[in-house]
Amino acid sequence: MNTVEIIFSPTGGTEKVAHILGGHWSENTVKIDLSDSKADFSKCVIDKEDQVLIAMPSFGGRAPAVAIERLKQIAGNGAKCTLVCVYGNRAYEDTLVEMEDAAKESGFQVVAAVAAVAEHSIMPQYAAGRPDASDKKQLEQFAERIAGKTEAVVSIPGNRPYKKAGGAGLVPKVGKSCTKCGLCAENCPVQAIDPASFTADAKKCISCMRCVKQCPEKARNVNGAMVSIAAMAIKKACSVRKENELYM
Repeated sequence: MNTVEIIFSPTGGTEKVAHILGGHWSENTVKIDLSDSKADFSKCVIDKEDQVLIAMPSFGGRAPAVAIERLKQIAGNGAKCTLVCVYGNRAYEDTLVEMEDAAKESGFQVVAAVAAVAEHSIMPQYAAGRPDASDKKQLEQFAERIAGKTEAVVSIPGNRPYKKAGGAGLVPKVGKSCTKCGLCAENCPVQAIDPASFTADAKKCISCMRCVKQCPEKARNVNGAMVSIAAMAIKKACSVRKENELYM
């Protein structure tokens, strides 16, 4: 039996949460990276005895469409799985139920679900430094409770039909300090960045901020005024620390 982490984590926050949970079950985990645009996920076959963790960020209260699409290509074979959605202290809304539906369609049996908080990928002043030591302790307690669970999860919060998905909104632009190393284009989860001009296609971009996070020259940025407006819009919702939640 393996512990398998199926993860979509463009900037690393979701992966941190996933590793806390999965690492509590086993030091040796198998990782399937849903952000890899070149991978053939139809070749990923899960053993029925594997303990599986499926982790994604919440983008505006929904799961990333590309992550859901890739998850559906994986053969779950009845393996028991725990869903993990990670959000920046605002709200996760319909993310978990959307993940639940996709996991079941892929043949997984959902036995638990976790909503966890990590530093906001666009506005890091919200949930700064999370998951922190308190989160780690709580998530390890969740992992202990989930371990060995065999019956299906009772209920997961969210709505069907799901809320309407928003557009990309904030598309990173390339600045003068760009050295044309190509890292952004190579690692974009949706291949939205032209490998010649390094400009992002607004129709393809999902505002995941991986290119901003990974650029060694800090040459990619989003419009500061737009970020300030967005930050003010969610300030009230993000002002109180939200705790991680477990559904079994």
